[in-house]
Amino acid sequence: MYDFLIVGAGLYGAVCARELQDAGKKVIVIDKRSHIGGNIFTEKIEGINVHKYGAHIFHTNDKDVWSYVQRFATFNRFTNSPVANYKGQLYSLPFNMYTFNQMWGIVTPQEAENKIAEQRREISEEPRNLEEQAISLVGRDIYERLIKGYTEKQWGRSCKELPSFIIKRLPVRFTFDNNYFNALYQGIPVGGYTKMVESMLEGIEVRLGIDYLKERLEFDRHVESVIYTGPIDAYYGYSLGTLEYRSVFFENEIYDCPNYQGNAVVNYTDEETPWTRIIEHKWFEFGKDELGNDLPKTVISREYSLEWKPGSEPYYPINDLKNSTLYNKYKALSEKEKKVYFGGRLGEYKYYDMDQIIASAKARVKNLL
Repeated sequence: MYDFLIVGAGLYGAVCARELQDAGKKVIVIDKRSHIGGNIFTEKIEGINVHKYGAHIFHTNDKDVWSYVQRFATFNRFTNSPVANYKGQLYSLPFNMYTFNQMWGIVTPQEAENKIAEQRREISEEPRNLEEQAISLVGRDIYERLIKGYTEKQWGRSCKELPSFIIKRLPVRFTFDNNYFNALYQGIPVGGYTKMVESMLEGIEVRLGIDYLKERLEFDRHVESVIYTGPIDAYYGYSLGTLEYRSVFFENEIYDCPNYQGNAVVNYTDEETPWTRIIEHKWFEFGKDELGNDLPKTVISREYSLEWKPGSEPYYPINDLKNSTLYNKYKALSEKEKKVYFGGRLGEYKYYDMDQIIASAKARVKNLL
């Protein structure tokens, strides 16, 4: 008999398992995938830790969370400074003085502020959609070159059809600071995320390739409580309807050269390029292996955004009114459960950064003990 079954060996499940095991509980973790780590899984290819489900950069302002992850991995000093490619022209992200110089040839913060203020006047009333919201924040030029094409590819619909709140916190800096995250702590675990999750799960029973929803009755007979991190609507057999997501897929290539694009992440912001970005994984660890040797080859992933459909991988919850209303109905059902607890991105139908996942998982366990 187990005290807890953790359904899902991703970051949320791994943290719950570690905390419960350390508290003296008997724990088992299962996952229907053939690997641990969920969407932060990294696979070593040509000596490079490839982020198989897209770029993941750990960043946080939470000192407790930062101290927690240090228990399981050594983090490097990687700083996320992506580049935007618009029809062959390169721009610094997030929007900062480098961007404004590249866009308009200006050199002072006052010139940049004046230029943006002039263009923002185009929107005189409360923004009704994402397009108007973006122009009201950064003006027409930046919107057309660096926001419109990328966003429409990402969401699969016109910016005029997307709600304004998606982009309300757009970072605009009148300094030469191209660190994407406003975070005290930032980096990539040396050796990859899979190695970090392995450390979290050390000494804990893990079974892979098991679909809990197909074997629920058998497992539930042997456990006191369940922490479920899969899709909440799938748990209830989609009985009230199906929650919607955006999904992504990747085309991976190995190149027999040491450097493909010179940066970990390059966003393609024009409408004509079908992919949203290219990730060159070796630059998350500065192009070197764990012994500090230069890596002779490189691995890239072209990332494409698409509508989710059952059977494909759910990535980003679509938190519009329709889906939020449906989720709340499922949540009401989940609150009646006596031994099953829902958590994580899919269990709560909520986008989480990694530090938020860790804090949420630790809080869940604290409430259960």
